[in-house]
Amino acid sequence: METSVLVVGASGLVGTAVVREYLTTGAAVTAVSRRPPGVPLQDRLRHLPLDLLDATATADALRATGPFDAVVYAAAFEKPGLVPGWSDPDQMQTNLDMLRNTLEGLVDRPPRHITTMQGTKAYGVHLHRIPLPARERAPRDPHPNFYWLQEDLLREYCARHGSEWTIFRPVQVVGPAFGVAYCTPPVIGAFAALARESGEDFSFPGGRFAPVHTVDVGLVARAVVWARAEQRAFGEHFNLTNGEVFSWPEIWPSFAEVFGITAAEPKRQRLTDFFARHADTWDRVVHRHGLRPLPLDAVLGTSHQYADYTFGADLVGHADPALVSTVKVKQAGFTEVRDTEAVFREALTGLMELRVLPH
Repeated sequence: METSVLVVGASGLVGTAVVREYLTTGAAVTAVSRRPPGVPLQDRLRHLPLDLLDATATADALRATGPFDAVVYAAAFEKPGLVPGWSDPDQMQTNLDMLRNTLEGLVDRPPRHITTMQGTKAYGVHLHRIPLPARERAPRDPHPNFYWLQEDLLREYCARHGSEWTIFRPVQVVGPAFGVAYCTPPVIGAFAALARESGEDFSFPGGRFAPVHTVDVGLVARAVVWARAEQRAFGEHFNLTNGEVFSWPEIWPSFAEVFGITAAEPKRQRLTDFFARHADTWDRVVHRHGLRPLPLDAVLGTSHQYADYTFGADLVGHADPALVSTVKVKQAGFTEVRDTEAVFREALTGLMELRVLPH
């Protein structure tokens, strides 16, 4: 019997990858997002352009299109400026309301399994030094976070309706997405293209030299599919990384190679400011290389603000390492690992193939 899957937030970095991965398994996928996911429409893919803050419309649409064997909730609301919103009570409430409205549409015919996403902010990485490594069994970090609001709601729903749940905590997800909130490849690629066009240095622009993790979005999607049918994943949180660490300054020359340029020595600057100076330069890049006619902000989304944070553009002093353990997910049976340099190259060349970045 064909598996029916609902993916909420289907046009985002993780959501699109999950849609694509489930389609490869032969599942029927209903994709909820304001804009279509970056996957060709086909018989087994249905798109619902819903506003998740419209409770009535969301519930009515989901009741009319279910039932679903599995639900993957990968939607998130972010305020302009990105980082300040992480501690904003209004943003937390909005994210809670979006999940609640989704679950209300699933009350009559509950799914067997629901997956949601968290991240290292669950450990308070944006507020303080975290345990090294951060493990899923740690008590909740005592700070306001929409993760906790959503998790409590999810647990309550699943207990009442007999559904299973799994929560993933992927670290710095990397993939060939653009115009989203948390994806560094379009930022790195646009920076490289503009540096090449303007004759400026392509330098690592941050102050974060400590080892870090990242994770391939395809790995995340395959973990999501794995969790649906794996009892050891039910009622559990799992960190996800590529399985290795790297440092931004040391991987930076490999980014330069993709664009046929040389990486200069690290030089601190805010990419938000760099891109603000180069909107017109981007138009020249688009024209010169025959790219899709996208303005720079449509390529970046708010990911350049995220990049300033994750690269440590405004970092004062040294950066404490913020590393997580992935022992738990491997012991549960999901053992995939990826080469981080290869993951970035795939993401950058993928954006080139989409004619978002130049060769």
